[in-house]
Amino acid sequence: MSDLQPVRGTHDLLPEEMRRYRQVAETARLAAECYGFLEVATPIFEFADVFKRTLGDTSDIVTKEMYTFTDRGGETITLRPEGTAGVARAFISGGLSQHLPLKFFYAGPMFRYERPQKGRLRQFHQTGIELLGVKEPQGDIEVIATGVEFLRRLGAWDRCVLELNTLGDTESRQNYRRVLVEYFSAHRDRLSKDSQERLERNPLRILDSKDEGDQRLVGDAPVYSDYLNEASRDFFAAVRAGLDALGIAYKLNPRLVRGLDYYCHTCFEITCDELGAQKTVLAGGRYDGLIGQMGGPETAGVGWASGIERCGLLLKEVSAARRPIAVVPAGEAAQLPALQLAERLRRLGLAVDLGYSGNMGKRLKRANKLAARAAVILGEDELAKGVATLRDLDSGEQREVPLDALPGTLEIYR
Repeated sequence: MSDLQPVRGTHDLLPEEMRRYRQVAETARLAAECYGFLEVATPIFEFADVFKRTLGDTSDIVTKEMYTFTDRGGETITLRPEGTAGVARAFISGGLSQHLPLKFFYAGPMFRYERPQKGRLRQFHQTGIELLGVKEPQGDIEVIATGVEFLRRLGAWDRCVLELNTLGDTESRQNYRRVLVEYFSAHRDRLSKDSQERLERNPLRILDSKDEGDQRLVGDAPVYSDYLNEASRDFFAAVRAGLDALGIAYKLNPRLVRGLDYYCHTCFEITCDELGAQKTVLAGGRYDGLIGQMGGPETAGVGWASGIERCGLLLKEVSAARRPIAVVPAGEAAQLPALQLAERLRRLGLAVDLGYSGNMGKRLKRANKLAARAAVILGEDELAKGVATLRDLDSGEQREVPLDALPGTLEIYR
């Protein structure tokens, strides 16, 4: 046996796991489609500046987690760690500002160098949506509602909690930043090394720290909501009123933040305690400053991303594989007619398995192993009469069916 193994933090999506993946991704796509979001795909790798400009030089993603390399042309390339920056770059490079508002859905692999554990991988997969060009609270409401509908269709919403907070506008953020710096500066010697560096560049990131000492300080830190101006309070009130009107329950979490400067107003997470430490299944917020920060026109934005692997853990049932029809030739004379029949049935949209070798007994065993729904048996007697023997593999009943009538008869097994 070869000693070759998948790279740590990656995994193969074999058929059963692939069905789980597809079920989550397709459920997300269909839910997003109902709200008018259209599917897009951006490259898996981008120039490193796409992420450095957006995620910031001091973020953990940039400093510790990005897969960055120099290609043969001397360009610095990064495997995408998240989806929003690539969509924003596509908006700018595609000159799409004349087509606002825009509603995009995406699904695909992301890459971060993290310590692998349940629900956290180095190559993982996300679905997400981005709503560009809508500055009103209605955009936040609709984006959250789309995420809730996705989880509802997945059968997971009743086990989840929507946590909600506001980061306010630029003025509110500056006010809060000032008092936060004052507070943490008074306790600087008790901060972790990483948070001491964050204090100089972006103190809000300290609130996201996983260090236990930092978390004790965060517990007594000033609360963002105390420093919101009237416009920010009104915006958040409108978002909450919209969610109330839609019957979407939520829990206010004043400690929920996004550390990056371009985030503003609404931020949210949907969590599920049954997943343990990695319990966030969907998270997002408003990022009105992102596209401008990347060098594009000032454009409002709000969106979310959701981990496919984590959502897959919430599935109570995974869709079964499609059950095929087994075409079973009995004898050498039936080999080519069976091949032709199988191809004819496939062109009509039926899933058909045609074993490659073996007698009829072995082929029927293979059909049972594949959970085939029915077997179409062709032997010399059947060919002479222009019929096939159709055996229902669930009931065991069988009958002869004229070859011309076979496609219509098999419709019930589609």
